[in-house]
Amino acid sequence: MRVWVGIDDTDSSKGMCTTYLAVLAMERIEEEVGKVIGFPRLVRLNPTIPYKTRGNGAVSFLAEVEDLGELVDVVNEIILEHAMLDDVNTNPGAVFVDEELAVKLKPFADKVIKDVVTLDEALFIIGKHLIPHIKYKKGRGLIGALASVGAELNDFTLELIAYRYPERFGTEREYDKESFFDMDFELYPETFDNVDWCNDVVVCVPGTPCPVLYGIRGENVNALHRAASIVRTEPAEKRMIFITNHATDMHLIDADNLERIENYRSYRITGRVVDEPYDIEGGHVFFEIETKFGNLKCAAFEPTKQFRNIVRLLKPGDVVEVYGSMKKDTINLEKLKVVEIAEIYVEKNPICPSCGRRMESAGKNQGFRCRKCKTKAREKVRERVERSIEPGFYEVPPAARRHLSKPLVRMDVEGRHIFR
Repeated sequence: MRVWVGIDDTDSSKGMCTTYLAVLAMERIEEEVGKVIGFPRLVRLNPTIPYKTRGNGAVSFLAEVEDLGELVDVVNEIILEHAMLDDVNTNPGAVFVDEELAVKLKPFADKVIKDVVTLDEALFIIGKHLIPHIKYKKGRGLIGALASVGAELNDFTLELIAYRYPERFGTEREYDKESFFDMDFELYPETFDNVDWCNDVVVCVPGTPCPVLYGIRGENVNALHRAASIVRTEPAEKRMIFITNHATDMHLIDADNLERIENYRSYRITGRVVDEPYDIEGGHVFFEIETKFGNLKCAAFEPTKQFRNIVRLLKPGDVVEVYGSMKKDTINLEKLKVVEIAEIYVEKNPICPSCGRRMESAGKNQGFRCRKCKTKAREKVRERVERSIEPGFYEVPPAARRHLSKPLVRMDVEGRHIFR
């Protein structure tokens, strides 16, 4: 029989990684009870969920076995051995879904990626279809486990994840920074969002105590293998390629057809800039747009670095399409499309038609005159201000990019202003 195995919520901020635990499970399955078919899948879920650990990713893989009970036992053993069960916020869940049933879980998966879902909703589906499952403590991981099985990845990317030897977990990673930039220079855009040239940061090497050594994102298997051969790091114990919804914008909801918007969801919303953008302490930049939902605050937080300079160029009257997640009634910007540039005019002293210099005031209510040519004018003139921003798409740099946010290099649109 062919069964999809979905696993989630086995890690914590103190360590472990659900992808690593899944790799251990796949290895033991192949050793003891059957085989794994194809690449595993890493499915990122709603990025705004408050109780997520880090990237809010769940893992699924397809297994072919003769005895379902043996498969469940193997996965259960791996969870007991490696999940961070002592952490109060870790609530593992695993599901075992018949291959034919998996396609029926798509609506649920879509909701988990875009919306807020309760554990009761997951338990209802499990009960309705009599899905074999494992849960520990609250079992909240059942939500992501089901979603990782049911997600339909019409658009997808790949990620090659290398794992450290267990004795190195929690220690500082050893790697040659320049080799990652060399890799990007040779392979971009077949590999992408692995380094940030503008901010001189290697993005694909985490700083957490998890088992991951690096995770290289790319568009095809050959590019990922080539990338792994270029980078220089401490020895890797294991490597695995995952199919993933990274860099797909799968979390975004088009707000055009909605009657209301809510916190803890991610949207694409069009509006007109109301006032001048403003900075607050900490380097965060805010502005408001007028939408059909009322005025909506948008934020470019300090980690978005040079993207904030684009936001500061916006003026009242500009029409923009904003992409991002809503928390505290504020859109946390991931991308911005400038749809229409407002014409801005200022009043200035007139220019002398003879010498081309600006005239000076001739006195209160006396109009203007040219000191040199003695020419006169009665009123100031309106002059159009040259804008230093143009229509098109602008994005945050790779160091600030969320897992799910689609970089412009993957978008077939005009007017791309790419921060690489």
